[in-house]
Amino acid sequence: MKKNIKKATPAIILITILISIWAIASELDLIPQFMLPSPIMVFVALFTNLPILFQHAFVTLFETIIGLTISILLALFTAVFMDKCQKIKQAIYPLLIITQTVPTIAIAPIIVLFFGYGIFSKIVLVVICCFFPITIALSDGLTSVPSDYLNLLRCMKATYLQTLVHLKFPFAVPHFFSGLKIAGTYAFISAVVAEWLGGTDGLGVYMTRVKSAYSFDKLFAAIIFISMVSFVFIAIINSLQKVVLAHLNMDK
Repeated sequence: MKKNIKKATPAIILITILISIWAIASELDLIPQFMLPSPIMVFVALFTNLPILFQHAFVTLFETIIGLTISILLALFTAVFMDKCQKIKQAIYPLLIITQTVPTIAIAPIIVLFFGYGIFSKIVLVVICCFFPITIALSDGLTSVPSDYLNLLRCMKATYLQTLVHLKFPFAVPHFFSGLKIAGTYAFISAVVAEWLGGTDGLGVYMTRVKSAYSFDKLFAAIIFISMVSFVFIAIINSLQKVVLAHLNMDK
């Protein structure tokens, strides 16, 4: 516990300094408060609107979890096929790169155009954003096995499935979680971006409403809330990683 607090101290100090600068700028009216509300106004808006924020957050979290789950399953399937056949990897890899060159905000309207304003379009955008980092991480993990181990299993006449389950997957687990952490951050933000373009519920919808009402204190409060939820999301993934690696006796 003390070790974690010590690690977090520099970040806490930096955040404190930034909030102090923010408060001073607001107090001296260097930036009009209707454009940049004071930290006190933002935190009051945050705690006052917590019930509404949680209500919208459940919708966004549902889209995030479903999209991330689909991404993991598709990434697992794709990474195994890429590992099994190098020609498939050579064909798919450039397409994976291309999917990441298009900005999320640019592709979101097209997805909404094809799939409508319902929850499905949000899930599709989450899958598109999360599929790449998980697939690449898994693919790298599956190819990270030392050749001596592979040769040993070949001498024992192990099938590809046996090699995959007993050797390649355990080596790929740390890589998988590295990709999952990146995807976990993308997932929640992607769902929010998709909600900006239309819908009835979700944090993105809430943000567009308060922005249209020029309630910038509520808008900043929503941004802080999204950051907090994303932080908790990543913390859960970190805890899950420790449990899985400890179970596999790979925790360093």
